[in-house]
Amino acid sequence: MEGSTRGEYFTNRSSQNFKKMGMWPEDVGILELQLVVPGTYVDQTELEKFHGVSAGKYTIGLGQDKMGFCSDREDINSLCLTALSQLVEKSGISYSDIGRLEVGTETILDKSKSVKSVLMQLFEESGNHDVEGLDTTNACYGGTSALMNALSWVESSAWDGRLAVVIAGDIAIYAEGAARPTGGAGAVAMLIGPNAPLVIERGLRSTYMAHAYDFYKPNLDSEYPVVDGKLSIECYLKALDKCYQSYCQKARKLSGLTGESNDAVGINSFDGIVFHSPFCKLVEKSFARLVLNDFLSTPQELIPQLYPGLDLFKGVKLEDTYFNREVEKGFMAFSKELFNRKTKPSLLLSNQVGNMYTASLYGGLVSYLCSKPIQELVGQRVGLFSYGSGLASSMYSIKIIEGPKLTKLLSNLKSVIPLLNSRKKIDPTEFSKTMEIREVNHSKAPYKPVGSLSWLFPGTWYLNQVDENHRRTYQKI
Repeated sequence: MEGSTRGEYFTNRSSQNFKKMGMWPEDVGILELQLVVPGTYVDQTELEKFHGVSAGKYTIGLGQDKMGFCSDREDINSLCLTALSQLVEKSGISYSDIGRLEVGTETILDKSKSVKSVLMQLFEESGNHDVEGLDTTNACYGGTSALMNALSWVESSAWDGRLAVVIAGDIAIYAEGAARPTGGAGAVAMLIGPNAPLVIERGLRSTYMAHAYDFYKPNLDSEYPVVDGKLSIECYLKALDKCYQSYCQKARKLSGLTGESNDAVGINSFDGIVFHSPFCKLVEKSFARLVLNDFLSTPQELIPQLYPGLDLFKGVKLEDTYFNREVEKGFMAFSKELFNRKTKPSLLLSNQVGNMYTASLYGGLVSYLCSKPIQELVGQRVGLFSYGSGLASSMYSIKIIEGPKLTKLLSNLKSVIPLLNSRKKIDPTEFSKTMEIREVNHSKAPYKPVGSLSWLFPGTWYLNQVDENHRRTYQKI
């Protein structure tokens, strides 16, 4: 890599110098983001008609306009190959500059061989085989866990001064029926290191984990999950409550604040809030739920002034409100303007591509960054809530730092809108046939994919064939 490019990401101090000085690199976070989505989509309005459901069931009820999908030419390996190769190309680094690579995914092709090991073929020419990390799996949370591992590596005694890469990616497919319109596909690759424009705030991370069978994939012969829809929503909202409350407690402690209610640690402390998005409508409800949390921690004498019209909800218990329509409607209406400002800008990809599972949260971050001019983003604090069924969840925050690295990151993201607009629309009948081909041939060996290469974007890696021993080979279009 040329020295001028290296200077954008690498500090003059080596990791050994940091150790000798008794300190660790500052402003560790995300240096670059690279989005990959399928080149095809199905229109949700057309899918409503195809499924014979009421108009608006998917578009208004779920908040979805388009759903990206993959033919049998793409799998999780090919998505991640594309994401990694494009990240390296656009950021201008070399594969030899990467010391850790971890993949967060729940799209499993092999019970033993990791997606990361497949990606190592891209490192062959550089001769770099000294790359830590493997795959991290727990539903939609794997990407966040991989990110946390990468941050810990950079801030640890194991760090050798090189960069880390995290790839969050999945193909979300459901059996024909009510859940199918909540599918999607995509990947987000993240370059992690010190002196980043998107700094992960230290000490401000909360986690909630528990055991639940809300969504799981016990049948390895199928891509389809087992879903308890009502339980899944309850688990999501409960995890959100717990993570938010814990995050606020840690924020108070770090800020030296006392008392339960304070704008410095509530929803007003964030300029933007990004959520894991199974579908857009759930995110709007989740934002309102954070306002409900703030409401319940506010001294009752201040409620009429701070929350006009919501007095009747004094004293409600969070655990009794998961499916309380009156509470939901009241707080969604009250928080509408705040939601439009702080969170709606993050829903572009969720609305246009669908649920990308582990990549969903980071697609939301990409969407948020694409929605505003750089002068508005500088100095902002963005909260992120990550959820994975089963269940695992975390809330943390990012500080956006001014400088040439932020300018470069945002410049690289200018391609997102043109990318979405250049996709091919596939009619629901053809989409349904494509899903059937994936279903019938899942895990089949030997197998030669039949999907059209014309559906793929230039520069996409795709599955060429699966031999009789289930060995997969890939090519780049």
